Amino acid sequence: MSHYHDPADLKLLGEFKKLAPAKFKGFVELDGIVGRDDGKIPRKYRELIAIAVACTTQCPYCLDVHTRNAKKAGATREEVTEAALLSAALRAGAATTHGALALKLFDQA
Repeated sequence: MSHYHDPADLKLLGEFKKLAPAKFKGFVELDGIVGRDDGKIPRKYRELIAIAVACTTQCPYCLDVHTRNAKKAGATREEVTEAALLSAALRAGAATTHGALALKLFDQA
């Protein structure tokens, strides 16, 4: 193993399909929402949203897949960067508002 998050690990998803076929099928169908071309949100924007969410959830595999797909869909480096920074801003906002919740809970304790 060269590093903890290895793109080759995605090949192990085939094992998921064998070990839990119905559940894996459900996951694949849910995951396919991003790749739809028949939704109201164009594919490029779907992929940029996926990148922002992957930045927030810190999923390197999602970043691997969705940055490639975003590029294929016509996204620019600037758009990918902006999506990442939007994600950072929302994550910071969530940390701040949870800090306010922590203060409220502290005062109630």
